[in-house]
Amino acid sequence: MHSTVWPRPNGRAGLEAPLRGRVAVVTGAARGIGEALARRLSADGMHVALVGREARTLQAAASSLTTPSQCVEADVTDQAALDEAARQVADGLGAASVVVANAGVAAGGPFRLTDAALWRRVVEVNLVGAANTARAFLPQLTRTRGYFLQVASTAAFGAAPMMSAYCASKAGAESFAQSLRGELEPDGIAVGIAYLHWTGTDMIAGLDEHPVLRALRADQPWFAGRVHTPEQVADRLAIGVAHRAAHVYAPPWLRWCQPLRPLFPMLVSRVARREMRRTPAADFAAGTGLLGAGRRADWEAHTTGAHGRPTP
Repeated sequence: MHSTVWPRPNGRAGLEAPLRGRVAVVTGAARGIGEALARRLSADGMHVALVGREARTLQAAASSLTTPSQCVEADVTDQAALDEAARQVADGLGAASVVVANAGVAAGGPFRLTDAALWRRVVEVNLVGAANTARAFLPQLTRTRGYFLQVASTAAFGAAPMMSAYCASKAGAESFAQSLRGELEPDGIAVGIAYLHWTGTDMIAGLDEHPVLRALRADQPWFAGRVHTPEQVADRLAIGVAHRAAHVYAPPWLRWCQPLRPLFPMLVSRVARREMRRTPAADFAAGTGLLGAGRRADWEAHTTGAHGRPTP
């Protein structure tokens, strides 16, 4: 694992208890991977700010933490809301040393049948939301010489049909983080990219409703099709945070896929074409829409005009 080390308050660097007492911000923390990561970082001694759209769910997630925490309800696509969230975090917990851009949504189904506003929403949350998060917290990360972790996906390796918005946004988020890394290194800020595979969130249940995506998973080797729990993924992310890692892989074997990335689009397309030839078109259209309860909550708040401004 390529990594740098956390600077100590006196300017020296070291890994001895690097996280204890520092402030971490996790977006998309109401459920799933974000909630599990908030618990793990708290267990490591960090003070945690949980940012998300569902106030009650955020409060429930924060209730299990063992260190000081703060809940901030905010829409990551709203820059003003995130700027205010950053101010609240600084006032309530202190300047952030770790920011994890985890908030994400996904929609499945054929591109031509997916509502244009819904397609844009996926890109706005997953890509623009990541940039907004970085913009809001960069002043704090500059002061703490901190670490920004962008949660990406193996969707950036090889785009799957029926997931065009998700795959495009995750590939964009990866490129954004790579560009940001070069800019921030002179300021002592480390930038990491987390590549996640099948994880047992509510989104996975939605993916299995789509014939092509179900086939893609079924045609993978047994170890590649295995679904990992949010807690297992959070453990890998927390190790990456502790080491200020440039790349985090969950599961770890994904690191060996990087050299093979040029082959993935061809392999994914081959499986997808085979499945699409033998599946009625009506089956593809049946499950078009957002995947998972958290994604639907975001869409409901967005379409009903919820302001998404932070709440104390």
